[in-house]
Amino acid sequence: MNPLFRAQLFAAAMLLLSPVPLVSAQITADFSEPSPRLQTVVDLAVAEARKQFPKLQPSQIAVTLVDLRDPAKPAHGSHRGAEQIYPASVIKLFYLAAAHRWLEDAKLTDTPELRRAMSDMIVHSYNEATHYVLDVLTGTTSGPELSEAEIKEWFDKRNAVNRYFAGLGYRNVVAHKKPWCEGPYGRESQAIKAFEPKRNFLATDDTARLMTEIATSKCVSTKRSGEMMALLKRDLPMKDPDPDAQGTFTGSALPTGAKLWSKAGWTSQTRHDCAYVELADGRKFVLVTFTESHASERGILHAVARKVVEKLK
Repeated sequence: MNPLFRAQLFAAAMLLLSPVPLVSAQITADFSEPSPRLQTVVDLAVAEARKQFPKLQPSQIAVTLVDLRDPAKPAHGSHRGAEQIYPASVIKLFYLAAAHRWLEDAKLTDTPELRRAMSDMIVHSYNEATHYVLDVLTGTTSGPELSEAEIKEWFDKRNAVNRYFAGLGYRNVVAHKKPWCEGPYGRESQAIKAFEPKRNFLATDDTARLMTEIATSKCVSTKRSGEMMALLKRDLPMKDPDPDAQGTFTGSALPTGAKLWSKAGWTSQTRHDCAYVELADGRKFVLVTFTESHASERGILHAVARKVVEKLK
């Protein structure tokens, strides 16, 4: 094993001796105030999506909207905002934030290879880069099957990111699995069979909270929040002709002059986006939209975003 990677794993293992890393400030679970005004906007956006896509059921979409025109007093509305949903690649946003927390607390060594993986995980959404990041965060690696005692110890270590976010008051975060293309093997498959929950899960409220904290420079530190924002920045209009490029999920519905920071997720069953948007007229908001069983319907996310832009006054 590479000596530097071995050192990274050792540092991550030492982290597990305490329940969560150091936290610079206490953040309440209720990150923003519920707003009847924003709830109306969300309800109208969901209704518009269902009007345009009649087969879309209320139980197949979740939306959280956060108004950030006054960053000191964020307000939100949501539809099924606390519902746990398989997040696809949106989970990578949580691994990014955890990596910066670990780095801030000197639990990880800041190396070019780690930075390359963090960048590729967010900018290009590479699964292999995410595997590396999760390995160094948790002190675990993929490989051959383990004994019963060993797999229990391995799975406990693998839950380090969950413990971190639970310690911050996040209520519905399950972040302990690697994203796969062809599927897991060995101890990864063994753990799925042996332990619950068997998948990653996020809720749009928790996802919106994390993006809000990053966008308002409250995630880990101002400097690290800025570094995360640099990776999340998407060019508008999109130069990439790929209709499934990350910047198109919400970005294709935004008006001229808008700025976008986002992390999308897409599988054969899901199409999600977590976006922070700044409009030319000064409006700023976080919009998280998760959809299930309509992965090929790109327009659902567009319908939600357009209605939010129209009605958020």
